[in-house]
Amino acid sequence: MNFLQREFLSNTIESYIICAITIFIILIFKRLFSKYIASILFRLIKNTSWKVTRESFFDLLVQPLEIFLVLLVSFVTLDKLNFPEAFHFTIHKTSAEEIVDSIGSCIIIIAFIGMLLRFIDFIATTMQDNQAQFSHHVAETKMVSFFKDFFKAIIILIGIILVIRFAFHKDVTKLLAGLSIVGAAIALAAKESLENLIASFIIFFDKPFHIGDSVKVLNISGSVEKIGLRSTRIRTDQKTFVTVPNKQMVDSVLDNLTLRSLRRADIRLEISLSTSADTMQKIGDGIKKILTHPIVTNSNVTFSDITQNAYILTVEYYTGVIPMEDFNQLKQTINLQVLRLLEGNKVELAGKDTRIIIGKEG
Repeated sequence: MNFLQREFLSNTIESYIICAITIFIILIFKRLFSKYIASILFRLIKNTSWKVTRESFFDLLVQPLEIFLVLLVSFVTLDKLNFPEAFHFTIHKTSAEEIVDSIGSCIIIIAFIGMLLRFIDFIATTMQDNQAQFSHHVAETKMVSFFKDFFKAIIILIGIILVIRFAFHKDVTKLLAGLSIVGAAIALAAKESLENLIASFIIFFDKPFHIGDSVKVLNISGSVEKIGLRSTRIRTDQKTFVTVPNKQMVDSVLDNLTLRSLRRADIRLEISLSTSADTMQKIGDGIKKILTHPIVTNSNVTFSDITQNAYILTVEYYTGVIPMEDFNQLKQTINLQVLRLLEGNKVELAGKDTRIIIGKEG
């Protein structure tokens, strides 16, 4: 009989040699295979907005890929061998072969889940580094940490289900049905909290506002001081502290005043009908001269309407995004100059005469 065909523990020596050579090859070339797979994955993310270097990505993924590949190839190779008859025994109605197969499957699943968890850690760290470089919003960093823990918990839960299904060969249908019922009950009981949590995800990804922005929502105006998982805190113009649920921040019309490109001010003058056309022209020209203020970027003065009671002169002017205190001071200065212009030309505003005459005046 050929030496290679001799049997030892229910397998030929040739089978053991092939098995050993296969495992030896993967041990020798594990780093090469891992780098090749990592390079393919790196091509998928290198064009994203993340500032990820090839070296840091390889440091993350190559080592867990090596472990996973060695375990996977070893498990598949050893599975091709016949289980030795000498080890056929049962423990609590479970055969030794089933026990070994379950342990191997469990190790493979744990290695794979560990690799995914490490990948999630890497993504979270990269996002935090990018935000630290381009943004100073602490809430966004906390949100990234929350997402990291959230997805890691889901991955671990999936890993447990896979172990139950493939390592212990149990039917997980009832388990999934039970989890879905429990999840539905929790979702129903915490409906508003879940809606606010989902809204916080939308705020995180869509970024309609940041901490420090001046916003107006639901007739509330103020500065955003905190963005939480359930609500957003706003310091109002009256210095009160308002808590607005995130769902309302997302569903309502929100005006981010910080993102405006200009500030606008309006003046509406209702001038007495006794004012002559030349005087109206003089008032208009005088206001245009007043609006040549260096802070004013654009302005418009219009004799817009003639009503039964007054001549309507509308004035609008714009400035850059200057502090609100400076903008209010500018409006006061311009309003006083307009008032002095009217007084200097003896122009009266409509409705100034409040006399009540009964019968004929004479």
